[in-house]
This record gives sequence, structure tokens and C-alpha cells, in this order.
Amino acid sequence: MKISKSIEILIADDDHEDQMLILDALKESNLKNRIRCVDNGEELLAYLRNEGKYADRQEYPTPGIVLLDLNMPKKDGREALKEIKADPNLKNIPIIILTTSGAESDILKTYDLGANSFITKPVTFSAMVETMSALKKYWFEIVELPFENDK
Repeated sequence: MKISKSIEILIADDDHEDQMLILDALKESNLKNRIRCVDNGEELLAYLRNEGKYADRQEYPTPGIVLLDLNMPKKDGREALKEIKADPNLKNIPIIILTTSGAESDILKTYDLGANSFITKPVTFSAMVETMSALKKYWFEIVELPFENDK
């Protein structure tokens, strides 16, 4: 069994309560990785491109995984996903859609745009912990991620 890598997780979600729920659930599932949060698609792209306040690559390294909400202000998750997957420097970052939407159209569109997974946000903390534990097992213990040797 592989050990959870020390890669960074980036959460892009405008709802601070959802951010805290995800962070607490990841902590509860014993994931020790560094986790950062941004509030919208514009911040997400600035972070990934090391622009503006995210210019310091040491402080803001390329995340190994992005947890992306679809419905955010300024630039929504669909637009951000489209830009990420069109950018040769970012397209290999696994993007996991984590959203309240369960609409078939959102599922199809985000996979069409290059999403690696689509998860509808659980509504209870225990269900979120269960989901984050499964995410941890799959993405950090089973899968080989593209940026693991970058650090």
C-alpha cells in the first residue's frame, strides 16, 4: 500500500462553510496533506499560474489535486475547468468536481471538459467524511499522480 503523498490539495469553493466541512472531513479521514482554499475560478487560475498574490511558487506550489465547485462567482467552475484543461502547463492536474449539483447536464459537461471525477457534495458530515476517506484512498494511496516528482 502506498502512503499518502505530501502533495498539496487545492479547494476552489466560494462557500466558506463548505470549505470548512471539506477540511474537517479530510482531517477526520487522517489525510495529512497541505490543503489550500480559493473562493472562485479567477483565484483558482491565478493560484495555478502563480500570478498576483500567488506568485511565490515555493509558497503556492502546483497542487496535486483540485477539488472544484461548479457554482462560484466571477468565474464559475465550468469556465475554470475549461481554461485549466486547455492550458498545456495545467491540463494534467487532476480536477475533481465537488458540487451540490447532481444534474446530468453538469456531469456530462464537466467530463466533456476534462474533469477526472464528479462527486455530488454529501449533505451530512458523516457522509462527507466517508466520501473524503474514499477520495483519500483512491487518489492518494492507489493512483499515481502526475506532479509527485515535481517537488
